[in-house]
Amino acid sequence: MTSTRPIATDSAALLSVAQMQAADRAAVAAGISSLALMEAAGRAIAREIQKRWPRQHALILCGPGNNGGDGFVVARLLHQAGWPVRAALLGEVSALNGDAAVNARRWIEAGGAVASLDNALFDRRPLVVDALFGAGLTRGLGGAAAQAVARINADKLTCIAVDVPSGVHGDTGLIMPTAAAGPGVAAAGSAPQCALTVTFFRPKPAHLLYPGRGLCGQVVVADIGIPDSVLDGIQPQTWRNDPSLWTLPRPLAESHKHKRGHAVVFGGPDTGAARLAAEAARRAGAGLLTLAVPAAAAAVYAVAQPGAFVVACDAPNAIEGILADKRRNAVLIGPGFGVGAATCHTVLKLLGTDRAVVLDADALTSFAGDPSLLREALRARTAPTVLTPHEAEFNRLFPGAGSKLARTRLAASATGATVLFKGADTVVAAPDGRAVINTNAPPWLATAGSGDVLAGVILGLVAQGMAGWWAACAAAWLHGDAGQRLGQGLIAEDLPGAIANSIKSVLSEEVTEKI
Repeated sequence: MTSTRPIATDSAALLSVAQMQAADRAAVAAGISSLALMEAAGRAIAREIQKRWPRQHALILCGPGNNGGDGFVVARLLHQAGWPVRAALLGEVSALNGDAAVNARRWIEAGGAVASLDNALFDRRPLVVDALFGAGLTRGLGGAAAQAVARINADKLTCIAVDVPSGVHGDTGLIMPTAAAGPGVAAAGSAPQCALTVTFFRPKPAHLLYPGRGLCGQVVVADIGIPDSVLDGIQPQTWRNDPSLWTLPRPLAESHKHKRGHAVVFGGPDTGAARLAAEAARRAGAGLLTLAVPAAAAAVYAVAQPGAFVVACDAPNAIEGILADKRRNAVLIGPGFGVGAATCHTVLKLLGTDRAVVLDADALTSFAGDPSLLREALRARTAPTVLTPHEAEFNRLFPGAGSKLARTRLAASATGATVLFKGADTVVAAPDGRAVINTNAPPWLATAGSGDVLAGVILGLVAQGMAGWWAACAAAWLHGDAGQRLGQGLIAEDLPGAIANSIKSVLSEEVTEKI
């Protein structure tokens, strides 16, 4: 029942800028010339452009580094294919070094010219290739580069990015600010809105994290000849969330309901959220489920969930009675439970047990006034714990700036819990530094009750013995897949049934792979 499948360092791996640079160096050390890698990169970009757009005026914006070298390859290859091409360089050709200088020379020898970056180059509304800086840039755009980006965006020109849109940080997906506009005040940065981004070997976090993800357009990861074996030395710690990373619990033929876990949802007087979570936990495979709820609301819960146990839990000391049954192995608290000191007390009591605990919604908000109280209780635990904050809840508990990926990792490390930071680019981080970015959530999941269902799916998987981090990763993907299946117009009540179909599909594919 328990998932122990190791993460495969395959196509799901994401590489930081530094790791990609290490992959390039490892490929060169293995005997692949850096010039050959640049030629392959430029060829991949030119090929993807010609797949999508008819022959037209093209403007290749080249920066002073290797990204610009890729651009000169693209210019030469499109020119050879009969495209009218202009190449513009940020800087002087004489200042180029290494492979970039070689490819600038090859472009000139092929009959091309190198213009200075100037606003007039955009007057014909060309297709633009952004080969200015890529992922390695560590500061915001300024000067001629910023002016070029402003023109691309203002005129809504078709733009293709080499690696990442210039101005976007490759590791964070954030648009980097420009120089200070005043004492301690950084001006807003800029980056082009692209229709296509072509990157190489493996994606970077910026391709999956907003706002970078929204600026990339379609992302194509091109094979330029770097062998997969270089990943052995890099050992990635970030992945795109995908069923290849985890294995869902599958009951054996002789299993019975008690072997499939007994989940507990602590509900409050607002019954809707806890009922959604309870149904989702059952649809995710929990063999039994108990709703621990106020006595005054027990009848409502019982009518809505006839397949669940409903027990009254009005006093904090009732928790011991409910958890006296050791088969009740995983609990969820938060959806519809209520915000306040009583919730804090109940949460701390549950964290003091040896059960797996999922904290969502009100269970997180209740600690906004004293986040350290929750962090200390979490650090003292050895049993699995999963936190599922949305952005506002996360910021209350873990204030600070920086990338979503880095902040989620820091929160997981600081608490010893798995942290699922919800959003269009949900990040799930484990205390040991592993993290995934989820990419399949459609916008119509932004509806009341959707998060309650997600928390319930995590509970159902953890109850079946799935480790907390794996369960959170799997639940995030299943939640997104269910949203895609239902499409626009879904409401939270639709999701549990669709979750069951998503699980069925994943398990069926696993069987097919084995056959």
